[in-house]
Amino acid sequence: MQPKLNPEKKPEIEPPYHVILFDDDEHTYEYVVEMLCAIFSHSVELAFSMAQTVDKNGRVIVATVHKELAELRVEQIQEYGPDANLKGSSGSMKATMEPAD
Repeated sequence: MQPKLNPEKKPEIEPPYHVILFDDDEHTYEYVVEMLCAIFSHSVELAFSMAQTVDKNGRVIVATVHKELAELRVEQIQEYGPDANLKGSSGSMKATMEPAD
């Protein structure tokens, strides 16, 4: 016996979340581009544009994805490590997530 389907009930869609990267003085453009390409598979051009935006505005949305993936991406950014090209870099960049209203 097959279960009855309710054609009026639609599957719930997970609300999207923004992954937000914050600017600091401990990371170079090269680091930001490399990190965004490695974690998000962004093109070099898009990653460089995002690096410019975070430098200018203090923050940039680097992805809009479902909640679990946003949590993973924030964790990956925070664990990426210091910028080897900058002597004063003591750790990873800061990132967070927020609902994409």
